Amino acid sequence: MLKPSDNIIKTPHKSYYSLVIAVAKRAREIAEKADRDGAILTDKPVDMAVQDFVQDKYHIIEPDSFEEE
Repeated sequence: MLKPSDNIIKTPHKSYYSLVIAVAKRAREIAEKADRDGAILTDKPVDMAVQDFVQDKYHIIEPDSFEEE
């Protein structure tokens, strides 16, 4: 199992939950694009998504605080 949290989370306010959601969303984008284009992926979409975050191509943005309604 891939555990990239040390490489991606560089500031203490980012949560592991945010990391999992962000990587999953990016992996889904990669898989859907490959499917539309008819491309064959040699790497897994999750691995590719993690590398996007490690290489700072994508960033996790969290709100400063959560507001209650």
